Amino acid sequence: QVQLAESGGGLVQPGGSLRLSCAASQSIFNFDYMGWYRQAPGKQRDLVARINGFGRSDYSDSVKGRFTITRDNTKNTVYLQMNSLKPEDTDRYYCNYVLGEHEYWGQGTQVTVTS
Repeated sequence: QVQLAESGGGLVQPGGSLRLSCAASQSIFNFDYMGWYRQAPGKQRDLVARINGFGRSDYSDSVKGRFTITRDNTKNTVYLQMNSLKPEDTDRYYCNYVLGEHEYWGQGTQVTVTS
């Protein structure tokens, strides 16, 4: 069972930045994807960005050019740098790790963008 520990959420003004971190409890592998999803109450959980150990990344269209996902395999950690934040980025953000046929989720961290 892989545990995912998230940190870095909070309250920020529009145009501001936040950095999310997610550390896995065990070694992560190059072929496996780690990433971030977000979900508002009553809505589906949507992909924000994901990355594998070879550096291949995918982003949702709504965050391209503003968010950057990186990964440090030596620390079993993935980061999401979020710049130029907008009120519509307000959501609960969940770390995700896909290991073969298994999928793991963190508890989530709240990001609120408001003036």
